Amino acid sequence: MIRIAKLSFWHVHAWEYTGYANEHPGTQITVVWDEVPSRGQEAADKLGVPFVSSLDEVLAREDVDAVIVDAPTTMHAEVMVKAAKAGKHIFTEKVIAPTAAELDEILKAVQEAGVKLTVSLPRLNDGYTTAIREVLEQGLLGKLTLVHVRLAHDGALANWLPEHFYSAEQTAGGALIDLGCHPMYLTRLFLGGMPESLTATYGHVTGREVEDNAVAVLSYADGAIGVVEAGFASKHSPFQIELFGTEGTLLYGNPDDVISVRSTKLEEQWKEIPLGTKLPNAFSQWVGHIENGTEGEENIALASDLTRLLEAANRSAAEGKRIDLAGAAQ
Repeated sequence: MIRIAKLSFWHVHAWEYTGYANEHPGTQITVVWDEVPSRGQEAADKLGVPFVSSLDEVLAREDVDAVIVDAPTTMHAEVMVKAAKAGKHIFTEKVIAPTAAELDEILKAVQEAGVKLTVSLPRLNDGYTTAIREVLEQGLLGKLTLVHVRLAHDGALANWLPEHFYSAEQTAGGALIDLGCHPMYLTRLFLGGMPESLTATYGHVTGREVEDNAVAVLSYADGAIGVVEAGFASKHSPFQIELFGTEGTLLYGNPDDVISVRSTKLEEQWKEIPLGTKLPNAFSQWVGHIENGTEGEENIALASDLTRLLEAANRSAAEGKRIDLAGAAQ
């Protein structure tokens, strides 16, 4: 049994991950810590486990083998470096950290401690992603020329997101660093590596401190372009994936959740292809890595590039210029 400390209920997905831990036969939550003691105590009472106000004390406990991190994004480095140095395996909400410097500090601590780190990048495991990857492997689209992925909701319009999601001090950003993570790592995945440069534009539709409307454009050395869109201020905005290539086009999106492909290799007809096999969620993968001594190499690689891309986007929007990423390109 892997005994887990739940570190903070700041994030909106905190109870979702708590559910994963409670439902998995190989894990159990044994203690709660939260940077807001009242919130932590309330959660601990619901779970029937102790609340401990000292993070160091939690990480020193013998009944803690691993941690789930849902603390504010800007606290990730502090929390995860301490957890790794205490020898605790780490499952974390995206992003790993808001800056490359903090990312490197976390990865160094994880490597030196030999603990298992997995980041929640859930859309990597969905059936549309596995199906799209197969289409790309078959070469049905030829060379990709443009990838467009959009994900948005009305959280800032309808005020159902917690107010602390608009605090730059806690989040290091708004729609792009939260919701835009998913289009960003999918775009980077489909295009096969890091871009040469990135340009981002942020909008403030509802007047919050952080952006609630965002677009990032990724430019590649071979001429390919990635367009990432995210927002907290759009009603009925469908999740969309569009891939365009020299031999064909792929479209996917709500409300029908259908993948359509047209390719020179498919007699120039639009063809609906089934969703692929949905993979185990990231939490289950993490438990498997702990139990089997394996590594989630792709997960960490994509999560690491995600931090670099989002840091570049924040810089681009703040400075009003294109950010060169050639040194990070693969």
